[in-house]
Amino acid sequence: MSSSRHIRDVVFVDGVRTPFGKAGEKGMYHGTRADDLIVKTIRELLRRNPSLPADRVDEVSVAATTQTGDQGLTIGRSAALLAGLPRTVPGFAIDRMCAGALTAVTTTASGIAFGAYDVVIAGGVEHMGNHPMGQGTDPNPRFMAERIVDPAALTMGSTAENLHDRFPAITKERADRYAVASQAKLAAAYEDGKIQRDLVPVATRRPGEGFGLAVADEPPRPGTTLEDLAALRTPFRPHGRVTAGNAAGLNDGATACLLASAEAAEELGLAPRMRLVSFAFAGVAPEVMGIGPVPATEKALAKAGLSIEDIGLFEINEAFAVQVLSFLDHFGIADDDPRVNRYGGAIAVGHPLASSGVRLMTQLARQFAESPETRYGMTTMCIGLGMGGTVIWENPHHPDYRKGE
Repeated sequence: MSSSRHIRDVVFVDGVRTPFGKAGEKGMYHGTRADDLIVKTIRELLRRNPSLPADRVDEVSVAATTQTGDQGLTIGRSAALLAGLPRTVPGFAIDRMCAGALTAVTTTASGIAFGAYDVVIAGGVEHMGNHPMGQGTDPNPRFMAERIVDPAALTMGSTAENLHDRFPAITKERADRYAVASQAKLAAAYEDGKIQRDLVPVATRRPGEGFGLAVADEPPRPGTTLEDLAALRTPFRPHGRVTAGNAAGLNDGATACLLASAEAAEELGLAPRMRLVSFAFAGVAPEVMGIGPVPATEKALAKAGLSIEDIGLFEINEAFAVQVLSFLDHFGIADDDPRVNRYGGAIAVGHPLASSGVRLMTQLARQFAESPETRYGMTTMCIGLGMGGTVIWENPHHPDYRKGE
């Protein structure tokens, strides 16, 4: 068997997400369970792809950063059961902080390439209202006593301030300008009906207020101006540069996608929207966590035999504006390059930690369909405790798709 094994092509078939909500008592998902959010996305994937028999799903991988309460109980398996998948379909939970869903994809995609799976569902959920970041954790005292990590490494906003220190050319005004553009791009994408196509409506019930229906993202602030952002306080440092306006907020939401081998997709009549080319993760100093996408991207490009010039579309998770700008500066890309975050990013739409990776992929897949002249795209993000993750994808609409392999 080992001598005849070949690596199979992995394709992204479809991706959906719930609208993202604001975490906390005022948010639309206050009173909604995290596992109910991920179940909605799994059911929607099956509804949208009726040629896929439910018993052909070989694995359900669901990420969550805080795996307790309604995000616990091996959420990949419990969500599969709650979504009505056959009991023969297994599932598991995964945690790589912000890159949870991205890692759910790369882990199960590896299984498809190896031949262990034909079709999988991968995604992530984070209800930061029910599970504030860091809740219930107990960092080992050696982290501080032996200076294994800088104290700032455990506060993400402080790591972003450290990046500003390291790259003084990235000023607060520049970060604010980037944030204003993110809000404007998301508003334009909503106006053009580009975001709504992959949202699944969620029935909500808020304590004391009765039922509602979530059909659009709650965090965006369309019309945000530089003047609005200039007035915001800097909570992580006096006279700092990181504000609520140039960083992603605290959010609730879930995402899920359908991956398959190229052969299984063809057999089941599932049209590929992207093909996985390569992926890589990299570690960096935890106190400058936001620089993680740079080495991860360099590794992924090297594995693919590509250069940064080959990438025609970028979906970069905007945990902080400074983190995106440090990536763009490293690779010589302009702040307003039209290849970058065409529909806006997490500063506007929100970042429910473990779910965000698949949002990037779903948006990239939409942009591939709009831009058949673009052959390669990238999804990349920084990760808490000093990491980055990057996935490179190929556009099946491009005339040279899968040529030269």
